[in-house]
Amino acid sequence: MKILVIIPAYNEEASIESVIKQLRLDYKEADYIVINDCSKDNTIKVLDKCGASYVNLPLNLGIGGGVQTGYKYALQNGFDIAIQIDGDGQHDTSFLENIIRPITSGQADIVIGSRFIDKQGFQSSSMRRIGIRFLSTLIRVCCGIRVLDVTSGFRAVNRKYIELYASDYPVDYPEPEAIVKAAMNGAKICEIPVIMKERENGSSSISSWNSIYYMIKVSLAIILCRLSNSSR
Repeated sequence: MKILVIIPAYNEEASIESVIKQLRLDYKEADYIVINDCSKDNTIKVLDKCGASYVNLPLNLGIGGGVQTGYKYALQNGFDIAIQIDGDGQHDTSFLENIIRPITSGQADIVIGSRFIDKQGFQSSSMRRIGIRFLSTLIRVCCGIRVLDVTSGFRAVNRKYIELYASDYPVDYPEPEAIVKAAMNGAKICEIPVIMKERENGSSSISSWNSIYYMIKVSLAIILCRLSNSSR
């Protein structure tokens, strides 16, 4: 199987080189593509310096647009499995083999790396965990599936859902909504335990100031996604 690792990156000059080096060490079998989302720092210079494979977006599309660009690249180049990891170094690439195993064995279409199964490593802040539990419950009510780490960006999908996400992927704070979209299209979704690290450099796109907006926006998006798919 052809496997692609998608790495969205925005202002990740301090971490992106180490992410690529570790990926090359841990999982040589996979190709990768960095989606540089019009970074304002020296991310592009670092990518050139380390000889990275990348797409340089001329406009900032946000995390959803960056990830969808990766899925479009995967679709156009005939990849069978696409894996998302963050460019900030939080996702441990030594778990990549575990992430794709349920897909290669036919047990799942989408696999999510969850920090909340074994509860090892960085668990996020208490307030964010409360928000994640709320979104997890909302998805369970709307879709009938149980996903603990609904905001995890550490996930893998098979060819069918590469095609889905290449054509239709949520724009803003996309991870929970992407789960609903896949579930409404019949995806078999499972979680596997992973260990995540705390971000050492840069800042999260979800600050304390926009966390309320995040919760309202994502909750409404989940409900609307469920309703729109029910009406088809």
